[in-house]
Amino acid sequence: MSDRRDITLSLGEQDFTFSLAPQDVTKYFNAVTPNNKVAPSNNLLTNTVLPDHLPALRPHLGNPVLVMQLAGLLLEEYAPDVEIAVKKPSAVLTA
Repeated sequence: MSDRRDITLSLGEQDFTFSLAPQDVTKYFNAVTPNNKVAPSNNLLTNTVLPDHLPALRPHLGNPVLVMQLAGLLLEEYAPDVEIAVKKPSAVLTA
């Protein structure tokens, strides 16, 4: 089983398919800084969208809010579906 996943996002009436692998997501997270969020998101989108879909996607990448929304949805869909809980330590009484 491959860790690469194809994810299709619909924007209006257009579908865009992205092919993500763990190294794509790692590269994105390593590039994000407090002062640099839009460029890594733009790069994630343009580097993982299917080449045939890139020309239609480019006009939508001028709006930084849309870039962030698309990248966020892509990452959310890529994330594994696991249940995570934080267990609080139990209080230990000493005599």
